[in-house]
Amino acid sequence: MSKAPVTPVRDAAALGPYALAVDAMGGDRAPDIVLAGLELAADRHPTARLLLIGDEAVLKPALARYPKAARICDIRHTPASISMEMKPTAALRVRGSSMRLAMEAVSSGEACGVVSAGNSGAMLALAKIIVKALPGISRPAMVAVQPSARGDTVMLDLGANIACDARNLVEFAVMGEAFAQAALGLPKPTIGLLNVGSEDLKGDERLRQAAERLRDSALAEQFHGFVEGHDITAGTTDVVVTDGFTGNVALKTGEGALKLAFGLLKRVFETNLLTRIGYLLVRPGLERMREWIDPRRYNGAVFVGLNGVVVKSHGGADGEAFASAVDIAMDAVTHNLNDKIRARLDQLGMLGADVASAAASTVAPEPVS
Repeated sequence: MSKAPVTPVRDAAALGPYALAVDAMGGDRAPDIVLAGLELAADRHPTARLLLIGDEAVLKPALARYPKAARICDIRHTPASISMEMKPTAALRVRGSSMRLAMEAVSSGEACGVVSAGNSGAMLALAKIIVKALPGISRPAMVAVQPSARGDTVMLDLGANIACDARNLVEFAVMGEAFAQAALGLPKPTIGLLNVGSEDLKGDERLRQAAERLRDSALAEQFHGFVEGHDITAGTTDVVVTDGFTGNVALKTGEGALKLAFGLLKRVFETNLLTRIGYLLVRPGLERMREWIDPRRYNGAVFVGLNGVVVKSHGGADGEAFASAVDIAMDAVTHNLNDKIRARLDQLGMLGADVASAAASTVAPEPVS
């Protein structure tokens, strides 16, 4: 059986605008996993044009194995890349890296968004310096979708800002609302502030101040109040807002709990002949549950609050997971995520507000899987 002809890859020097600029060299198994993901994404977004940035000598022959990806991609050559172990300060000094050129494509307006499975800290540092924050946003945040008992839930921050004040939390609520509208299609998503209790007097001063500001804002109707850890998986609210330290710990704890549950379940079903027979009876239901909570479906965290869409795929993602990150980026672009954030900031009187310079934030490594 003959292979379908591959559309020649064009030189991207003078082409655009592109829906996305893709860092082809970022991730544990780049570029093969990146191209496998783009092969799947090409079926879902056949009219999109993507700028694929990386080593042309490697990418051109590799693309021959992915004809659908080749049809939607143009290559921009660069031999430089940022390793997963490189510190953000060192990454900033690497001129012409695939990640940096992807960010510059967004900053110049050549592309609407970036997708990379590369170094998290380097990605956030480059995004802050090159893409820059939206007016009225003091600190961009990392947001992602997670499964819950009532459907999908949006949570932020997941590691971009370890310490936050009340204003930061209000900004996160604004950005989380806009993201839930774009990614989940919810016209008026509900918002909760993660706390140690649901009572109004619980938590520290910054949480109480943020809650008070949200109750007095245009988001009051959607603001549920304080939520606790169990409310995340219960789906009590559509958006859960917290600082990056707490959000990252909550995310990793949830991931660990899922792995533990499946590990214990497997151990139970392997106990004896009767439990093995029982497994055969419930297998269809277990497979369906596995599909619902498959981490590949939820791969892709967005750095919201920037002058462009910036999506971080897990470094160890496979092709299906990387395609999910591309889907999230495309949703943010096509549903005008940043326009929604700007409109809400303007409504809250925060768009032209003076924003104090934020201290450098510590980024948790690989916060999303």
